[in-house]
Amino acid sequence: MGISGFFGKRNISKLKVYLDFPDEIYAGEEFPLKITIQNEKRFLPSFLIKVIIDKKEILIPYIANNSKSEKELLFLFENRGINKISEIFYCSVFPFNFFIRCLSSKESYEKVVFPKPIKCIYIEEKEGKKKKEKEGKIKSFEGEIGSLKEYTVGEPLKYVHWKAYAKTGELYIKELYMQGEKPVMIDFEKIKIKNIEKKLSCITYLIINFYKHKTPVGLKMGKKVFKPDLSYGHKISMLKELALYV
Repeated sequence: MGISGFFGKRNISKLKVYLDFPDEIYAGEEFPLKITIQNEKRFLPSFLIKVIIDKKEILIPYIANNSKSEKELLFLFENRGINKISEIFYCSVFPFNFFIRCLSSKESYEKVVFPKPIKCIYIEEKEGKKKKEKEGKIKSFEGEIGSLKEYTVGEPLKYVHWKAYAKTGELYIKELYMQGEKPVMIDFEKIKIKNIEKKLSCITYLIINFYKHKTPVGLKMGKKVFKPDLSYGHKISMLKELALYV
């Protein structure tokens, strides 16, 4: 037992654990969390190191001396906003698994988690023949993807969205994205969804979907305005604004 304790202590000494997160993390969705263990021992390798983060664990079989090993762990945060990982344990079950020695990392991490995307449809309203467009209505239809605009006389009936008609009593047609690359401005206050979390999730989905179809999109939240753009940094800024909404 004494030998086991001695080697177990040496096995876990001079190790450092680091975490690396992807740029986009959404509430309730698993993401690959990259775990790096640095072995700073000059001569001795480490064996069978178990890393534990929030009851999730991963085993790293071998880390050479003066070297590092990387593994990925599927992880998730349940809620949007700032999430923290403040406790990271790494444990040694070497050499005989009689005693498990654990240490905690001094590193802590904060990450902004975006709202969970929920499918919804962006409905574009037009006023009069001048086609003064404004953002406004959002109606959710499970499994539907795309954007809608008001029906005008002469447009083919095959493009009418009958689910929207049943829901609103008004005629809307499906607008193909390749025809609709004009900029879109989403106004938070005009999204007619009462539940705030569902509204945030809907807007998150819309931003992702407009980007997917190369449509410049902007966001208005109170006095803060993000003008329509397609840069990646612009997308992240809008998603952060939604994530931190209170």
